Amino acid sequence: MASKNKKLSVSLEDAPISSPSTDAPAIPVPSKDKANITIHLRNIPLLKGLTSDDMALVKNQLVIQCYSRRDAIIQKGASNDSLLLLLSGNIQVIDLTDQGSITGLSLLSPGNFFGEVALINNTVHTSSAVALNDVLVAFLPSAIALHLFSHSPSVAHQIQYHLAQKVRRDQQFRNLLSISNTSKRIFSFLVLMKKKNAEKQESVENLPTHQEIANMINTSRETVTRTLLLLAQQGIIKKDAHRLIITNPDALIKLVNKPQETKKS
Repeated sequence: MASKNKKLSVSLEDAPISSPSTDAPAIPVPSKDKANITIHLRNIPLLKGLTSDDMALVKNQLVIQCYSRRDAIIQKGASNDSLLLLLSGNIQVIDLTDQGSITGLSLLSPGNFFGEVALINNTVHTSSAVALNDVLVAFLPSAIALHLFSHSPSVAHQIQYHLAQKVRRDQQFRNLLSISNTSKRIFSFLVLMKKKNAEKQESVENLPTHQEIANMINTSRETVTRTLLLLAQQGIIKKDAHRLIITNPDALIKLVNKPQETKKS
C-alpha cells in the first residue's frame, strides 16, 4: 500500500470494526491534527466479503489519497487505471461540455465507488469527479479490480446490483430534468436525494452548494436559493450545519405531485 499524500500515514487492517448506525462505513476522516489513521478494509462495502487471499492482494496494492474541497480527483478523458473507492467525504460527478458549461451527473457518498464502467469497457473516463469537501479516496489498480469483478462472487454481486441501481438512478434524473417547472425540479431533487438519518429524520446529508445543485438540475443558483428559502419559510425544510432536514415530508411530496398550472391564452 502506498499513499500519494506524504503527510498522511495510513494503516490498513483486515478485521472490521463496528459501524455506526448509519449507512456510511466506519472510515476515519483525516484532519489537520490527525495525520495517522487506520482503515479497516472490511468496513468498505465492496471489500467486506473478500477471501483472505484476495484481501491480501488488495491490501498490497491499494493507494490512499486525500483531497480538499473543489480538487479534481478524476478528469474527463483521462485513462482509467484504477477503481475509485470513496472512504470519507463527498464527491460530485460532473460533465464539462466543449462550451465550458458544467452539468452535475451524480453525488457519491462514503461507501460508493466510481470508474467501474470505464474499467469494464476498457475506455477513458467520460466524466470528471470533484471533491465537495475534504475526502479520503482509495484507488484499486485496474488489474486487481477486474480480477475481483470476475473471481469474487461478493464483488460481482455488488457490481451487478450497483449497475442496476445506476440505470434506475439515471432514469430518475432524466425524468427530473424533463420537468419544465424549475421549482418542481428542485422539489423532486430533494425527494430523490433525501434519506433517513440516525435521528430517523428525512434529510439530505452533506448538502451540495446552491450552485452545485443548480448544475445538477439545469437551473440557476438564484432559483435554487429562492426556492429553498420559500420552503424554509413554509416550514417544510430546515438547514442544519451541512445538511437539509425535511421537517414536513408530506408537504414536499404534495408539491412534487401538484399539477402544473397552465397559463390561460
